[in-house]
Amino acid sequence: MNTIKALTLPLLVLALGQCSYLTPTQTDSQKGPILPRTPNILWLVAEDLSPIIPPFGDNTVATPNLTRLANEGIRYTQVFSSSGVCAPSRAAIATGMYQNRIGAQHMRTTNIADFGVEGIIPYEAVPPSYVKMHSQYFREAGYYTSNNAKEDYQFRKSVTAWDESSNTAHWRNRAEGQPFFSIFNFGITHESQIWRQAENPLLVDENLAVPVPPYLADTEIGRQDIRRVYSNIVAMDRQVGEILDQLEEDGLMDSTIIFWYTDHGGPLPRQKRLLYDSGMHLPLIIRFPDQYRAGETDEQLISFVDFKSTILSLAGIEPPDYVDGRAFVGEYATTAARDYVHGAADRFDSKYDMIRAVRDDRFKYLRNFNPEKPYYVPLPYREQMPAMQELLRMRDAGELSPAQAQWFRTSKEREELFDVLNDPYELNNIAADPAYTGKLAELRKEMDSWMSFIDDKGLMPEVELIESMWPNGVQPATLAPIAKKSSNGGLITLHSGTEGASIGFQLLSEGDEVGTTWQIYLNPVSVKADQRLLAIAHRIGFIPSPTITVEN
Repeated sequence: MNTIKALTLPLLVLALGQCSYLTPTQTDSQKGPILPRTPNILWLVAEDLSPIIPPFGDNTVATPNLTRLANEGIRYTQVFSSSGVCAPSRAAIATGMYQNRIGAQHMRTTNIADFGVEGIIPYEAVPPSYVKMHSQYFREAGYYTSNNAKEDYQFRKSVTAWDESSNTAHWRNRAEGQPFFSIFNFGITHESQIWRQAENPLLVDENLAVPVPPYLADTEIGRQDIRRVYSNIVAMDRQVGEILDQLEEDGLMDSTIIFWYTDHGGPLPRQKRLLYDSGMHLPLIIRFPDQYRAGETDEQLISFVDFKSTILSLAGIEPPDYVDGRAFVGEYATTAARDYVHGAADRFDSKYDMIRAVRDDRFKYLRNFNPEKPYYVPLPYREQMPAMQELLRMRDAGELSPAQAQWFRTSKEREELFDVLNDPYELNNIAADPAYTGKLAELRKEMDSWMSFIDDKGLMPEVELIESMWPNGVQPATLAPIAKKSSNGGLITLHSGTEGASIGFQLLSEGDEVGTTWQIYLNPVSVKADQRLLAIAHRIGFIPSPTITVEN
């Protein structure tokens, strides 16, 4: 029997023709890079990493592959996640909407049982019906989309989101000549790898001198974990190099836009999960095929909610109007730069807190909605890290410096304001300083406006949030597609009664097995006499529908 691995390309791709993929459409340098009509887009995503690599000024270790990308591309120095942790940030990237707009702000939603959150059931966030994942727009435009392999969007990926999402997903699995949008995730820099790699030799000198932020323990235990962070950076850089080598082997460097970025700030204590720059600030490098602005630095403010619009813009696909972000380069780039970026922190594992952040190019404003709670949130997962255990030991022994002790204060200021230019570690709260009254009022007003505009779901108790998306605690289900045959029986029209549901289909001949990839239904499907059509519908956050079979 024959197994269907990849289905035929969408009709749109066939209409384009293979020769159209490399036709330049932009030649005016003021508009941006000279791009193929349908450029490939490759995302290389490292986990849990602040801008502590040579292209961003930290020369503790060498990163030849990232340095090459930076020399041939643009370094974006003011890029921020919308959360200090991965799953909410990934929800924002995939949808182009703030996670606290779509009910995806809590870390996490789908495996709550692992943390024992009382009274809360595992659930998927339910974005508005019109929301589609970033990758689906590419598929609808004829791209091959692959994800290797991190998902974790706070909702199940839609069945039409990817051609392939697995540990073996690769652009090499596409049809010849087909453009691609491919993601590769590098987990070696994840927080957990600080302790899970402890038995493996370091890839740096065992006595490497490392920078120690003032809020961390400057002891041998603390420094050793920092060395492990840099060792993991070396390993990640090598993995990036392997993907770049494959791109060159395939002759694709001159037709591919490469993004390298990280999913939020660093993995160490007082970094990940927090809304200080140590948790939100991240590096981004974009290399264009024509090496547009090679070696330059760009200081415009960029948020994760901008990524979706930007990659669509680069592919010549008009971004949807529901997104919270802006395209900062490409055909649909907007001229107005951002004045602010925003961030949100909510439940982590079983611990509730709520913090919101607004940042401009110099000042950060934090609002603590639970000032009676301590800054430090005890999380068993993080406390596996020796550097975290060392801080706790020092706390209990009364050995913390004033900077280290700040994180362990038993209550919070209602408002915090930091001059991140002169106070990059955000240790000096100037909210009460009369000299900054105007700036405090400006950022306070901006936060109020932003939270109101997005209808911030963090203001709802999580039980109520779940009820609003899953009435009576039951996940809504997508209605099965309804098939209608044309009068001559050759064309099948599909429709789902669930608003916003996408429909996927497969065409199978006798002896074919059901594949894992669903083609996106865009137009009536021609079905031959010896074929049968399988169809499924799925709205994000809903249960996918049953599969229907239509015989011709």
